[in-house]
Amino acid sequence: MDLKAYLQKHRDLVNRTLAMYLPAVRGPAFRVVEAMHYSLMAGGKRLRPILCLAAAEAVGGDVSEALAVACALEMIHTYSLIHDDLPAMDDDDLRRGKPTNHVVFGEGMAILAGDGLLTEAFRVMSDGALQPGQNRMAALRAIREIAAGAGSAGMVGGQVADLESEKKRPTRTLVEYIHTRKTGALIRASVRAGAWVGGAKEAQFVRLDRYGTAIGLAFQVADDILDVEGDAEKTGKRAGRDAELQKVTYPAAVGLDNAKRKAKELLDESLAALAPFNSAADPLRQIATFIVERAVQP
Repeated sequence: MDLKAYLQKHRDLVNRTLAMYLPAVRGPAFRVVEAMHYSLMAGGKRLRPILCLAAAEAVGGDVSEALAVACALEMIHTYSLIHDDLPAMDDDDLRRGKPTNHVVFGEGMAILAGDGLLTEAFRVMSDGALQPGQNRMAALRAIREIAAGAGSAGMVGGQVADLESEKKRPTRTLVEYIHTRKTGALIRASVRAGAWVGGAKEAQFVRLDRYGTAIGLAFQVADDILDVEGDAEKTGKRAGRDAELQKVTYPAAVGLDNAKRKAKELLDESLAALAPFNSAADPLRQIATFIVERAVQP
C-alpha cells in the first residue's frame, strides 16, 4: 500500500470533519473560538485520529462510524499541546511551524481555548454515539478509553510527572513512566477506541492493545531523538528544547544510541502484535514503521 496516499486521504477526511464540528466564529465569545480554530486547524500529522480509523479498519469496521471518536481525539491532543506550550509548562513559542497559541492570543485565552477543545471533544463523541445505527455500548467504551487515556492516570498524570522531574537525574524507569502516560496513553487509547467502535473481537482487541502500547512509547522515544538531531523545518518545533529545560528523556537517561535501539525494539513489538491480522492491518504496520524510521533511519 501507499502509506503517503493513505495518510493524506485520512488526514483530509479528518480535517474536513473537524471543520464541520467546530462551532462558528461569532458572538461575544468569538475570540476563544478563533483561538480553538487556530491551533486545531494549524496542520499536524493527525496521527491519533488516523490510528483510530486504521484500527477500526483492521477489524473490519466502517470508518464513518469511527470518525466522531477520531476527531475528538485530535481535539484532545490539540488542547494538550496548547496547555503544554504555556509559560507555566514548557514555555514554547513554536508549534507545528507556527507561533504557539498563547503567543498569538495571550495566556488566558490559550487556557480557555484548550478547555473549549477538551469539552467539545466529549460533545462530539456523545453526539456520534447518539446517531441512528450506532453501537452505543461500543461508543461508550471508546469514550471511557479516551477519558482514561487523557486523565490523571494517563496524559495529565504524565505531564505532572514531567513537570515534577525537571532538573532531576533521568533514569529509564522514570522516563518510561512519563512517556507511557504523557504521550503513550492517548496513542494507546486511540487504537483501543478504534478497535471498540470497529467491532473488534476479544483476541483482536488484546493484539491491538499490545500494538498501541508499543507505538505509544515508540512515538515519544522517536520525538526525544528528534529533539536532539531533528530539523525544526521538518518537525515544526525548535530542536534542543528538552536539554534546555533539563527534561527527562530517553537519550538523557540511556544515551542516543540506546534510545535508537529501544525505538527499533518497540517497532518489532508492534509488528509482532499484528502478526495474526491480514492486509487490512497494513496501514497500522506502516504507521508504526514511519513513527520509528522518521527518527531512526533503517
